[in-house]
Amino acid sequence: TLHINCDRLERVFLRLGHAETDEQLQDIISKFLPPVLLKLSSAQEGVRKKVMELLVHLNKRIKSRPKIQLPVETLLVQYQDPAAASFVTNFTIIYIKIGYPRLEVSKQCELAPTLLTAMEGKPQPQQDSLMHLLIPTLYHMKYPSEPSKASPFVLTERPKTVQLLLEFMLDVLLMPYGFVLNEPPSRPAPSSPQGGSGTGAAAAQGLPQPPPGMSVYAVKRVIGEDQWSPEQLEQCKLGIVKFIEAEQVPEVETVIHLVVASSDTRHSVATAADLELKSKQSIIDWNNPLIINKMYKIYLGDIPLKTKGATVKQELKHEPVSTRVKMKILPHLLRSRLAAECFPANIQVVYDGLFGANTNNKLLSLTLQFVHHICMVCPDSNKPLGLMLLNGLTKLINEYKEDPKLLCMAYSAVGKLSSRMPQLFTKDIALVQQFFESMCKEDADVRLAIQEALSMMVGAYVNLQGALLNLMEALVAAYITKPEVQVRQIAMKFAITVFAPDHVGSRYLLLLAAGDPREEVSGEARRALRSLPSTKTEKEGSRPMPSFPEMVGYIQEKAAQRLKTPAKYIVGTSTLPFNPATFGEIVLYLRMCLAYSAGATSTSQSLMDMQDDAPLIGRYVQSLLSNEASPSSATKGGEANPVHIYMALLQQLLSAVGGIPVMYCLLEVVSVCPEKLTPNFVDKIDWIKGLMNTNKEDMRELAAQLYAVVVSTMSGNELRTAVQNLIKTTKDTHSPETQHGAILALGYMVGRYMNKRRSLMPTEPTPKENEELIAIATKAIGSFLDSESPLLTVAAVTALGEIGRNSVLLIPADGNGFTKLSLVDNLLARIPSGKETGKMKERAIQTLGFLPVGDGEFPHQKKILQGLMDSVEAKQVELQFTVGEALTNAAIGSCSGAARDVWTCTEDQYCPPDNVKNNDIVPWVLNSVLSKYISSPNPHVRQAACIWLLSLVKKLSHHKEIQSHLKEIQTAFISILSDPDELSQDVASKGLGMVYELGGEQDQQELVSTLVETLMTGKSAKHTVSEDTEVFRGESLGKAPDGQGLSTYKELCALASDLNQPDLVYKFMNLANHHAMWNSRKGAAFGFNIIAAKAGEQLAPFLPQLVPRLYRYQFDPNLAIRQAMTSIWDALVTDKTIVEKYFKEILQDVISSLTSNMWRVRESSCLALNDLIRGRQADEIIDRLSEIWETLFRVLDDIKESVRKVADLTLKTLSKVCVRMCESTGVTAQRTVAVLLPTLLDKGIVSNVTEVRTLSIQTLVKISKTAGSRLKPHAPRLIPALLEALSVLEPQVLNYLSLRATEQEKSAMDAARLSAAKSSPMMETINMCLQHLDVSVLGELVPKLCDLLKSGIGLGTKGGCASVIVSLTVQCPQDLTPYSGNILICVLYMFFLVLSHRFVKCFLHYSPDVLKAHAGVALPLAFLAMHQEPEEEKGESAEANLWSEVWQEHVPGSFGGIRLYMTELIAITQRALQSQSWKMKAQGAAAMATIAKQQTGSLVAPHLGMVLSALLQGLAGRTWAGKVIYSLFLKHVVELQKPAAGQPTVSEVLDLVLKECKKESLVYRMAALRSAADILESTQEDRFQEITDIVLPLIKKVQQTLHAHTKARELQTEVLLCAFETLGKTWPKTIQTQNQFQNEVCSLMCDRLKLSTWRVQLGVLRALKVFYQGYSMLKILKYHSFSPTENKSYSSVRTDALAVVELLLKRIEESDQWECLSERSRQQLQRSLATMETDSRPDLKDKAQTMRRKIQALP
Repeated sequence: TLHINCDRLERVFLRLGHAETDEQLQDIISKFLPPVLLKLSSAQEGVRKKVMELLVHLNKRIKSRPKIQLPVETLLVQYQDPAAASFVTNFTIIYIKIGYPRLEVSKQCELAPTLLTAMEGKPQPQQDSLMHLLIPTLYHMKYPSEPSKASPFVLTERPKTVQLLLEFMLDVLLMPYGFVLNEPPSRPAPSSPQGGSGTGAAAAQGLPQPPPGMSVYAVKRVIGEDQWSPEQLEQCKLGIVKFIEAEQVPEVETVIHLVVASSDTRHSVATAADLELKSKQSIIDWNNPLIINKMYKIYLGDIPLKTKGATVKQELKHEPVSTRVKMKILPHLLRSRLAAECFPANIQVVYDGLFGANTNNKLLSLTLQFVHHICMVCPDSNKPLGLMLLNGLTKLINEYKEDPKLLCMAYSAVGKLSSRMPQLFTKDIALVQQFFESMCKEDADVRLAIQEALSMMVGAYVNLQGALLNLMEALVAAYITKPEVQVRQIAMKFAITVFAPDHVGSRYLLLLAAGDPREEVSGEARRALRSLPSTKTEKEGSRPMPSFPEMVGYIQEKAAQRLKTPAKYIVGTSTLPFNPATFGEIVLYLRMCLAYSAGATSTSQSLMDMQDDAPLIGRYVQSLLSNEASPSSATKGGEANPVHIYMALLQQLLSAVGGIPVMYCLLEVVSVCPEKLTPNFVDKIDWIKGLMNTNKEDMRELAAQLYAVVVSTMSGNELRTAVQNLIKTTKDTHSPETQHGAILALGYMVGRYMNKRRSLMPTEPTPKENEELIAIATKAIGSFLDSESPLLTVAAVTALGEIGRNSVLLIPADGNGFTKLSLVDNLLARIPSGKETGKMKERAIQTLGFLPVGDGEFPHQKKILQGLMDSVEAKQVELQFTVGEALTNAAIGSCSGAARDVWTCTEDQYCPPDNVKNNDIVPWVLNSVLSKYISSPNPHVRQAACIWLLSLVKKLSHHKEIQSHLKEIQTAFISILSDPDELSQDVASKGLGMVYELGGEQDQQELVSTLVETLMTGKSAKHTVSEDTEVFRGESLGKAPDGQGLSTYKELCALASDLNQPDLVYKFMNLANHHAMWNSRKGAAFGFNIIAAKAGEQLAPFLPQLVPRLYRYQFDPNLAIRQAMTSIWDALVTDKTIVEKYFKEILQDVISSLTSNMWRVRESSCLALNDLIRGRQADEIIDRLSEIWETLFRVLDDIKESVRKVADLTLKTLSKVCVRMCESTGVTAQRTVAVLLPTLLDKGIVSNVTEVRTLSIQTLVKISKTAGSRLKPHAPRLIPALLEALSVLEPQVLNYLSLRATEQEKSAMDAARLSAAKSSPMMETINMCLQHLDVSVLGELVPKLCDLLKSGIGLGTKGGCASVIVSLTVQCPQDLTPYSGNILICVLYMFFLVLSHRFVKCFLHYSPDVLKAHAGVALPLAFLAMHQEPEEEKGESAEANLWSEVWQEHVPGSFGGIRLYMTELIAITQRALQSQSWKMKAQGAAAMATIAKQQTGSLVAPHLGMVLSALLQGLAGRTWAGKVIYSLFLKHVVELQKPAAGQPTVSEVLDLVLKECKKESLVYRMAALRSAADILESTQEDRFQEITDIVLPLIKKVQQTLHAHTKARELQTEVLLCAFETLGKTWPKTIQTQNQFQNEVCSLMCDRLKLSTWRVQLGVLRALKVFYQGYSMLKILKYHSFSPTENKSYSSVRTDALAVVELLLKRIEESDQWECLSERSRQQLQRSLATMETDSRPDLKDKAQTMRRKIQALP
């Protein structure tokens, strides 16, 4: 064998040597190369050697000849042979590698899949080589456009190969263009220090440095034996992108390839990859660990973790990718939540981006975005991650100086991190300091970012303690005074947030900030200092502010320090420790601390409100001063007591700057404790006097009071001197300011002196000299009442009031000059005057009220009261509160609390001295108000009276007169409730509440019942006040302009009654309207805020019943009610979760109110429901869902338009909520669908309210889109309902038009209607449903569809059914098989209405066996259907063809088929003949005709009778298109007829047919005539008389109108032909009839022969022929004309004419009646025959010759 093998190889060698051309060489190689290679597996050494020799020679030849092709395909097969030895495969692949690139591109593409198959299970280097061959081919591969078609690569079965291929592809994509792999020298160079770790490591082992992202091994295999040029590499990369685009491998695997390719340096590759990435953007799940891990691996390379040791072989170690690729990977990591959570990879990426050797600004920016992403997403628990991020960011902030934008991002990342992981920051105050420091130095942009970061960081330091807190305080103190406003702002934010509100140091810092020149700093600091404890979430156990002594001490210390530093502030001659703004804030804050420490809670900054706290502060100051005695509190040399320090600060600020609040604070602290504090001021009297001369009016007033306080404590002589000096000063007309101060000081001083005397020495009379001095002073003051200057007049009025409040005025009661009477008149005249200012009126009224207080025997008390009550002016509400107060004071007189010292005694504590003269006239006042003013017709008077009454009730609540008239007062207030003015109503409602609270239990019950009765019935109870006064006049429970006077109160009353607690109405009134008036100084005095708060607490137990009602009332259409109820809601409902808590109750109330009989309630319920269901979860409302829908459907058809509108709005919201509920997954969504669909289907889409239907359909469509497969169980209900809706919702006018349209219009219209139905939202929903159907629901659905097909009315429904069945047959043919019989029957019944060819085809294709099973029904229907008349324009009917196909395929020949199904056929055609549709009738007739034609002989009784009867029935009546077929078919039937019982006789048939012959329509008449002629001809009946009556007039008529246009002429010709044919066929056999008509008929025919066209002549001749055949006597030949025999043009005419002559001669010969042929006729005949002898047709020629001879031979 060795010899033989060697021999063969030699021969191959020889042939190779002989091959001269490339072609020859190629032939030899393709034949011998594979077998030669197989010889390598030979056991003999010699053979192998020989083969090697041969191959070496071959290689040389091939290498120099690049065109030569190798047998690659064969080699590939050989390569894959599992039995082949590895030696053989190793050589085979060498030739595959040489041969494959030489192939044509198309061949390469064809073999590409084989290369992949060949890889399976081969050694790695060979696999690499094969992939190296495959990659360039990918560029040329063609992929199918549709994913369903088979793809060239079948990769699903070979996951390992796919992985290898994808890895190789990634390496190719990473490969840089034109890369050269430099093998390093044999001794490794020392690695450069700045090179990455990878560089050093590779070089250390003597390996070359691979490009970024690749390993040494990867580079080598991509380069392969023959490195691609840059252009080829670009093509390879594009090929890979195309391969990915064609979706040959799952997207998950290839995302990273596209990302890498999109960073390619060549535009074509990057663009292609980018586009593909964008198109898949939405499909890719960026949180897939597969994708994210790959991205991280590529990004970071194989980083040797220190812990694990270098596990990867150095050659296989991948470098991190280049910056370019990193910048493409990062944006995708930003999309992924998972990427942010992958620790430690995420932090490695961050550090690489921030500090890597090759980073740049863009990568830095992306990395910082990634940091932000991590901060947002990562779990709070990952401590190391947070710490590393923080360290990285701070390092970057410290080192990086280039782009400010990046710095901004870094700072804000720190901020985000702090709010995510505050625990990292809490101990690190140095970071805060660093940021503050940077803030001072950086540009504006960066400063803003640091500001943002710091404001986020504040939260981390909220719980600082001990030393850290002190550190923070020092830090804030250092920065709160910096020049940069943002720094100050943030420092202030730290001061507010980090420290407790009673932390003294931070409050001091805030006070510094509160005096800041910039509003954004000072404003916020002020708000923080003044905010109430309730509004801030205070730390546990901390007070809302520091205590007074602490704060004062701290301020003093700081002030002393600051005076020694440049921070001091110089104003004029004085030096202040703080700037005036700050100092002002400090003083006010100290006053707040003082009030707080004293136990007062006032929060208002107004001086008048502050004064209310004075008595409390007085007690505290006393206690502070009494502590002074204890030596411990005295410090070295300084003023130890906080009160003294406070006063010193006040004086310091006052001396330098002034300021009314400061002045007030000083006055207050001195006035509350004058005995101990005034001595300090004795030596400062001049300073005080200086303040009395300043240019501010209020300042002078306060200074005058201080002066009075200080001086009135002095001894008698000094006091007198002071008074005399003041009287002198008042006369100084040069300076009105000085006069003003003096007048006020006089008033205050005299008042204070008298008060003191009255309280300390009530029994001793005033010393005489003092009394005279006071009288002089009083007169001096009184002289200014008529001053020119209003300023001085106001001062005089105020001063007189002050004296009158405290004692008797020492002036005469009446008479001339300045008397009590003139004073009263003067003041009363000022109130209504238009010239006076508001302040003047206010003071005048107050003074009038005070006069009877100090003087128990004041003579003009009633005059004052009457004057005040009569002075009502419009629009002076504020003033009426003052009047109310004055009335109260004047009415009760000397017992009034106004006589007290306001600084040291509260009104409640005041008790009048025993010896006081009682001048109480409250009964008179009360009676006047109730009887005269409350019922006044003037609304302003009523309003004023209401306010006075409120004032009386408030101030004199314990007065017996008030207590005994509670009911009358209540009635008065009720009457005002119906006033149109809001304030009046509000005052009245508040008054009612007060009255109720005052009564005892018995009273309260009566009051409630009166109120409820009045409100609910509108009738007023009349309480007689005096004999003839009636509190209410008639129907004075009037109406407001909108006719809703009491509506609000009625509602409140109803609400209370529903709770069975009528007395709650008072609480509601307290909470309802809160007019702005109550917030004013005068209004607030009534303290309604406190009452309201109390009412709220008392109503708390009723919340469960109240909440539902109040919730609904907030949406009431009546604005007043809505506002009132919203106020009550806001007062009662402090807990935000209350709606959740009472959700069920609210829902119940709202649903039941939806159908209330009051439109207002219905409207408010709709709006409330709309608000309630928004954003709800399914399980909260699912139980009531169908009820809500149904009720709202009813409301949508409400009688009132506004209700309909809100119902529509609510339904739309409900629809959205439901759709969202159906979107979710799980049981709830399934339940929602189950609840919703029945409601929408049963109540919604069938409603006769258009809006309900529209909304139901829209909701159904949306649900079908979102619910998806959850619709499946409901399909059997949903689909039929929607199909029915297709017709119901179609405009009815379409049916009307359709009935009246022509055939053509109707078909166009039907097509349009079907198309509209198919594109309607209902069909859209149905199609959504169909996608989810399977065998489980078909069982229920199909029968319903069948019922619909049979009984459905309306074209849309039927069209929809057909469409659904078509979709089902295509979609689930197998599942549908069991039901196909039923469907087929229904569809066939329906076919002539809505026919779908696709459906029939599908059916026959999938269910031929079913068709066979139901052949008895299906085939007769098909037979009937195939006789459908084609439409004129369309010619052949595709539908008829389809049905005839069905018929022919399933019957044994047409004849056999008819015989087989005869009974069924006749039954169905009979039904067709009786159909209402003309078209159907014609179809039935045509089918019958076919049966009759085919079944000659087998159509016998009883079928024949049935057919005939049906036909005759159909024949009667009007003419219609297609009726012609009847008459045509009739003849077929009659021809078959043999007499039998139960069949119509021939005579009956003929009667009917002849009747039809008289119809108008010519076409129809012709058909009927032919039918009649055929029947008469076959039955030999004699009905010629009737025929001529029809035919002869017809011929004559045509004769007259023969000159019409072409179309008509053609018809007339047809008519003539038909007429003559009929005459011929019906010519009778009876001689009698023949005799009767022969002459007429014959002459008519002869005439027509002469005059007519050839076609008519032909017809006449044929009729003649019949006529002569059946003719018994030949006497009338005189009529005959033989001219047609001479017709030159038409041989057919000549032929027929000759035949007639021949017949004639034959008949004459038979009967031997030659004599009847006259001589003239003979000659004429001979002439004509002679002409015929020259005819071109030999047969005619011969015939003519024979006949002429015969005639000549006659005797």
